[in-house]
Amino acid sequence: MKSKLPRVLFVVYLVYFSVMAVNPYSRSVWIAENIPVVLLVAFLAFTYRRFPFSPAAYVLMSVFIFLHTTGGHYTFERVPFGFVTELFGFSRNHFDRIAHFSVGFYAYPIAEFIYRKKYSESRGLLAFTGITAIFTVAAVYEIIEWIYAVMADPASGIAFLGSQGDIWDAQKDMLADGLGAVCASFYFLFSYKRTKKSEIPS
Repeated sequence: MKSKLPRVLFVVYLVYFSVMAVNPYSRSVWIAENIPVVLLVAFLAFTYRRFPFSPAAYVLMSVFIFLHTTGGHYTFERVPFGFVTELFGFSRNHFDRIAHFSVGFYAYPIAEFIYRKKYSESRGLLAFTGITAIFTVAAVYEIIEWIYAVMADPASGIAFLGSQGDIWDAQKDMLADGLGAVCASFYFLFSYKRTKKSEIPS
């Protein structure tokens, strides 16, 4: 029996997306930020009947989806996150780092897909594959961000990059992606440690 959680998350996303679509800080940035998220959600919805992921995988994937949708509305630099910045004495808004960390959570569904399809029985190799896949996606996305920033108008380009004056922003973003992937991979190893391929962990 399929869990109702993915459908609930999908409905909540549609509502949240609709709210965040109203009066964003920059409409051009909002469009650029939401294109990959909408495509991702559409892909997950389209493949749901063929290959439903575990509830844990959908929750992990949803974290990034909701964080990125929020960042698209405000731009990541301007997300209301000041209380954290002040609490820890940061010199910049680190909401984007948290969003990048959540990108790494996709290492879990990547490993889960390969494992349940029986393409490999080595959980360690699956975890490593998930981590390397995330690092690859992170590097490609940073290149895409750079291309957009060059082609777009200066204001939109800077807002889309969200570097906030940090010359090492791209490298730190990729590191955050990778650390999230490592955490998600350890969680995969733990949740599938005593699970048969025909079973799905909750």
